[in-house]
Amino acid sequence: MSVELNHRITGEGAPLIILHGLFGSMDNLGGIARRLQDEWQVHALDQRNHGNSPHTDTMDYPAMAEDVIAYMDAQGLEKAAILGHSMGGKTAMQVALSAPERVDRVIVADIAPVAYKPRHDAILEGLTSLDLTAVKTRQDADSQLAEYVEMPQVRQFLLKNLVRVPEGEPEAGGGLYRWRLNLTVIEACYPNLALAPEGDGPFNGPVLFLKGEDSAYIQDKHWDEIRRLFPAAELQIIEGAGHWLHAEKTDAFEAMCRRFLKQ
Repeated sequence: MSVELNHRITGEGAPLIILHGLFGSMDNLGGIARRLQDEWQVHALDQRNHGNSPHTDTMDYPAMAEDVIAYMDAQGLEKAAILGHSMGGKTAMQVALSAPERVDRVIVADIAPVAYKPRHDAILEGLTSLDLTAVKTRQDADSQLAEYVEMPQVRQFLLKNLVRVPEGEPEAGGGLYRWRLNLTVIEACYPNLALAPEGDGPFNGPVLFLKGEDSAYIQDKHWDEIRRLFPAAELQIIEGAGHWLHAEKTDAFEAMCRRFLKQ
């Protein structure tokens, strides 16, 4: 059963749906949305259990694709281009495989349509182990999380999900902060999120895979499956970028997206 996704619409033109990755929200691709809104009507979505979208007990790519299709129905979008990063890229691919007639073209940022070994165990352990009753400041949370996540930039990204409890809404245990993320379900459903999108394919429309040069998420061995599901796929590599290619090399990312969307 689909849920009504939190969203933000900016710009005018052909519709472009933007989907963030795991532990993220619509704001993670906000810079790209602002750059592209001059020529496209950008629909930035919070996926289920993320941002300000509803919390659910289930989470897998068929369900998340249903959420996007239901959003398109509610907005009267017969067809749209979709841009997704990481988990959002898998959701975008699932929409294209499940409802190809609704998708004009797809941009997949640094992910392939394959199953991956677990990569976020330390992050999940750190987030679920955080003692929110002991967090009085964001620095307190950062210090706790540093035991599990070494890179400060990654901690900063993750802690964007930590929100202050509004006055008059007492939190269990008296904590001042709580998670926007539905951590319990994300942790329980994490094996689903490591899986490949489902579908016999193919989606014959245009698909652009963007790979960070320094990232290992898209590899040569994945191309047989990419070509099977997306025969018209093309690959562009962004030099000097890792998995967060849209933030690390924003100008190059924007230019490649803009060229592809205009084809």
